[in-house]
Amino acid sequence: MAVSGVPQGIDALVDRLRTTYARVSPEEAAAARRDEGALLIDIRYQALLERDGLIPGAVVVERNELEWRLDPQGSHRLPEATGHDLRVVVICNEGYASTLAAASLHGLGLHRATDLTGGFQAWKAAGLPVAPPEAAARP
Repeated sequence: MAVSGVPQGIDALVDRLRTTYARVSPEEAAAARRDEGALLIDIRYQALLERDGLIPGAVVVERNELEWRLDPQGSHRLPEATGHDLRVVVICNEGYASTLAAASLHGLGLHRATDLTGGFQAWKAAGLPVAPPEAAARP
């Protein structure tokens, strides 16, 4: 999207989108899942899941299916996608694609959607639980 008629690059777009909601740290994401029942959505591609493993309890959703799976009004929604007030934390590998994904979910009315600062790599570096790669097979 151009601002004031001037085309903007992806870095500027990501920077602008990040001002529209509060991102969460790995510790905050873990607490949101534990205390609020937040849904952790992992959008990393299969090779990264197989290489690095998975956050236990996270739901793996391919990026190109994300909006269809989380739209509470959608015919292809996940059972967990129960309403627009659902707390969702989107996780990619390093926290860039997840920003775009969270912004897209805001467009669907999921106003509590956010993403994980630093992505899966930050989660892992924080020493939070990671299931082994063999547990990362897509359903």
